[in-house]
Amino acid sequence: MTAPSDSTPASEWWRTAVIYQIYPRSFADANGDGTGDLRGVISRLDHLQRLGIDALWLSPFYTSPMADAGYDVADYRSVDPQFGSLADADDLIAAAHQRRIRVIVDLVPNHTSDDHVWFREALASAPGSAARARYHFRDGRGPSGDQPPNSWQSVFGGSAWTRTQDPDGTPGQWYLHLFDSRQPDLDWSNPEVVEEFHDILRFWLDRGVDGFRVDVAHGLVKAEGLPEWDHGQELLEGATADGLRPPMWDQDGVHEIYRGWRRILDTYGDRILVAEAWVSPAERLAQYVRPDEMHQAFNFGFLCSGWRARPLREAITESLSANAAVGASSTWVLSNHDVIRHPTRLSIAPDGGLVNGIGPNDPQPDEEVGLRRGRAASLLMLALPGSAYLYQGEELGLPEHTTLPDEVRQDPSWFRHNGQVAGRDGCRVPIPWHSEAPAYGFSSTGRSWLPLPESYGRYAADRQVGVHGSTLELYREAIRIRRARRTATSTLAWTEGFDDTVVAFTLAEAGLLLVANLGADPVTLPHGVQVLLSSEQLDPQGRVPADVTVWCTISGAN
Repeated sequence: MTAPSDSTPASEWWRTAVIYQIYPRSFADANGDGTGDLRGVISRLDHLQRLGIDALWLSPFYTSPMADAGYDVADYRSVDPQFGSLADADDLIAAAHQRRIRVIVDLVPNHTSDDHVWFREALASAPGSAARARYHFRDGRGPSGDQPPNSWQSVFGGSAWTRTQDPDGTPGQWYLHLFDSRQPDLDWSNPEVVEEFHDILRFWLDRGVDGFRVDVAHGLVKAEGLPEWDHGQELLEGATADGLRPPMWDQDGVHEIYRGWRRILDTYGDRILVAEAWVSPAERLAQYVRPDEMHQAFNFGFLCSGWRARPLREAITESLSANAAVGASSTWVLSNHDVIRHPTRLSIAPDGGLVNGIGPNDPQPDEEVGLRRGRAASLLMLALPGSAYLYQGEELGLPEHTTLPDEVRQDPSWFRHNGQVAGRDGCRVPIPWHSEAPAYGFSSTGRSWLPLPESYGRYAADRQVGVHGSTLELYREAIRIRRARRTATSTLAWTEGFDDTVVAFTLAEAGLLLVANLGADPVTLPHGVQVLLSSEQLDPQGRVPADVTVWCTISGAN
């Protein structure tokens, strides 16, 4: 299979691409069992083609016990039956390519499932065996070994170590898991691990995929000896004030791993690697996208900037500068399957930062304010030079489901925090396609692995298609103009003369001025500009109201 072509040089399509994330469980259910599947994705590809995206990224669909929604992989070369089959994956790749949409698949190299054949073999083998050397097994501390090998904590809460039980029933060694206990971390100092993933890359490249989004790309290598770390455990955790870097994140050894991967991908042509690397500062993140490593790295500094003008300007400036220094383009993202959807997040946490879920007993967001800010933020993001990532349903303006009952939650973070953290289920609720259908068209039977809120009916795709001013049509038009004017390859220059609550910049080659009003007072546009696209209507005096972004043509430009 071959990837589609377009006007961008094949080797650089990713520099300007709009890439759409699909969370397969929640996108579309073709067989009515309540869980989204690959056939469901195929059935909705026309929606994505009309939206105007360049590529889609599929969250994991591999065989898995689903302890962490598929990010606990038991077999990297097969499709879990709830999602379909390898033949369905082949059909999806072909159907997407027919529509000139590239396909990126998720790869989870930091850990496997505890159901993976390697880990089952490790548990059945003796300490010091070759099978255990693929993972991080250690003896415990204390006279009887009943204390974890070190103080590392799991991102999902609790200790990052779980003790095994020997065949005779006595307590055994401990194994490391930076996430759930059913996700044992691989030891990437082991050449067998390195070669296994080289083979996995080739398996999917041979099936025609156009790239890989690499989960926890900054976590594969741990500091030698697994030294103590008594600080709080966060994915986005840079060096401490005294220069100490967390021993489990962003170790220099990860870069040689990705150089090896890049050499493989380069033999296949225009395929890409995308890093999910929660790394700061921007200069450190840019090391992942040097010419012989990955092609892209998610810009979480931008995502975490909130709805504040100065932090947004700083995040944009730092990203463009750091990436330019290594010859890479920037990426921009506002939502994904791990964070609260940005319309909701920007209404409850405009000062930035990430909230780990919202439950029915928490203060509830203002849905109207959230949608307004969400649309404005999206229009800002889609104008920026580089590549943009969209999360399924954001083109509909979907808010977070903030009132999920406790009994339906499935995120391991919820359980490991004993119900004190709502977790990520609220952003993973299925997509509403038809306002009057069962489960809003997600499945024909009305079954749904997570319940959809009643409010989703008014966001359904069928209520927005062709409706002037709808969020769906706003996204379509923004993506169309973005491509036509080539904003993604234009040079950004900050525009002076506005209040410090405004983000304003020009894209000279595109002939555009962007003005985003993050303040409370209306903003007057410069004389001679014409509004090309606006996230909301201007006020009667032609000014930009609060929480509104506009794209304007610069005088003399078409």
